[in-house]
Amino acid sequence: EVQCLDDSIGSDVQDKINSLKPGGILLLENLRFYPGEEKNDEEFSRLLAKPVDLFVNDAFGTAHRAHASTFGVTALLPSCAGFLLEEEVEMLSQVVQNPIRPLAAVMGGAKIGDKIPLIQNLMGKVDTFIIGGGMAATFYFAQGFSVGASLIEENYLGLVKEILLEGEEKGVKFCLPIDVVIAQEPLAGTETKICKPNEVPDNWKIFDVGPETIGVFSAALEGIKTVLWNGPMGIFEIPEFSKGTYQLADVIRSLPETRTIVGGGSTVEAIAAMGIEGEFTHVSTGGGASLEFLEGRTLPGIKPLYK
Repeated sequence: EVQCLDDSIGSDVQDKINSLKPGGILLLENLRFYPGEEKNDEEFSRLLAKPVDLFVNDAFGTAHRAHASTFGVTALLPSCAGFLLEEEVEMLSQVVQNPIRPLAAVMGGAKIGDKIPLIQNLMGKVDTFIIGGGMAATFYFAQGFSVGASLIEENYLGLVKEILLEGEEKGVKFCLPIDVVIAQEPLAGTETKICKPNEVPDNWKIFDVGPETIGVFSAALEGIKTVLWNGPMGIFEIPEFSKGTYQLADVIRSLPETRTIVGGGSTVEAIAAMGIEGEFTHVSTGGGASLEFLEGRTLPGIKPLYK
């Protein structure tokens, strides 16, 4: 039996904790209803810690936030990581510190700006980058291709050029789509076409990778021993632009003797929709947290646990 309270601090919480029998569980209110949580307020941290003997952080998904419940209480209580958080740190650390090679990073999503720090941190550690999603348009535009009305992040064009040049110098392979699914608007039921990335008509936009691209990506993953996948290949929530993501998921989960690590909220959502989460080596529970960890940042929810 799990008891539930409408508060997280105060005398009622203290009384309920005192009345708990061995093995009893008490669920407190959502901490983000309290302004002091996200502010990492010292007094709120003290009130959270007051009735407690030990803090176990098993919430990797919030480990990149310096909040009262993930950071403030660690200064007031004996603290440690839970089993899930421990597994996340171990699995993601292997990717950036000691991967089983060859290592491929599959990058997708709408915006290149969200992935630049990750690509930069993995450069020199990754043998092959596979680039899909809307961010591929910026890679093509940086190489002088016209991509119609597709989203281009012009602020990052210089960085993309530098990344491609650095990859060439270090022998890192970049694998980009050879065909794409385009439409004028990202709507269910809309007219779509398949074309080459440099043949996108004016007023049309790239919303998914094409069928030939999946074959190219599949070939690039042959012999790979570790795959890190972060970001969908298209707008998978819309049927017309979902095939690339789902087909690539089938390819990755079927790789023999390969460690497959999936991170990022949208990517995890896609494989969950397919019901195949258990067919990957590790599926991260943290969206922003896994991205920041792989970027090489120190996460405030994890650092205090090393003491």
